[in-house]
Amino acid sequence: MTPRPPRSAEPTTAEADAWADVLVRRQLVHALVRMPTGQWLVQDHHDGPVHVLANPTDVLALAATIQHRTRSTRPESE
Repeated sequence: MTPRPPRSAEPTTAEADAWADVLVRRQLVHALVRMPTGQWLVQDHHDGPVHVLANPTDVLALAATIQHRTRSTRPESE
């Protein structure tokens, strides 16, 4: 697999909104909500603790981490 080139710009709020929607819809997190302050609240499970993400960059980093974990634990297809 060819590595992706580094981003040329910071992630936007719209990108973070889209990833938040995907992560919740796919039930990879219980909740991921943008606050008026620009911070994001994330909760992995309905009864789990709430964590604060500082900005869209942190939301995309969370999405990448979840994506990596999901792909690395998936059994290889034959």
